[in-house]
Amino acid sequence: MSTVDPTMGTLEIAPALARADLLAPPVAAALAALDGTLPADAVGVAEIDPALADTAAFCERYGVSPAVSANCVVITGRREGQARYAACVVLATTRADVNGVARRQLDVRKASFAPVDEAVAATGMEYGGITPIGLPTDWPMLVDEAVAKTGSVVIGSGIRGSKLRLPGRLVAAIPGAQVLPGLGVPVNP
Repeated sequence: MSTVDPTMGTLEIAPALARADLLAPPVAAALAALDGTLPADAVGVAEIDPALADTAAFCERYGVSPAVSANCVVITGRREGQARYAACVVLATTRADVNGVARRQLDVRKASFAPVDEAVAATGMEYGGITPIGLPTDWPMLVDEAVAKTGSVVIGSGIRGSKLRLPGRLVAAIPGAQVLPGLGVPVNP
């Protein structure tokens, strides 16, 4: 029996592995590989209108609070001539401290958001749907402490047409995750 709560806001949530058609291929593969290590039956997926995948429009339309909506952004920097990438996972009420906390973890002089085409090519996911599950395994995955402490979060599924729902503690338990206080900086109202 699944432990996925079937509702959040107006979303209708199903067990993610039962609806692999709503996941980007790297996300489906990672969830299947983690089943047994990470309680994949606690990860749900909900179909959404792809035009409403961006956080503000999504939260408004589906009645999901930004306080439980997480964003995953890909950052990059260079060290010794080599590009380095990392993913930052923060709540929608914050922004990633790219040139502070994240830059120090990536060990580069300057960090910035990865160009869209690079992020999409490197992850195999759609822009606006990138998620920490299924990212390249050699990338650091930086998770704001507030995400890890949130009961359940909604985040991309690798495509714009759906969202994942999972306990924040499971985001922190994804292999390679590093929980960092202060990664998410409050957004000015």
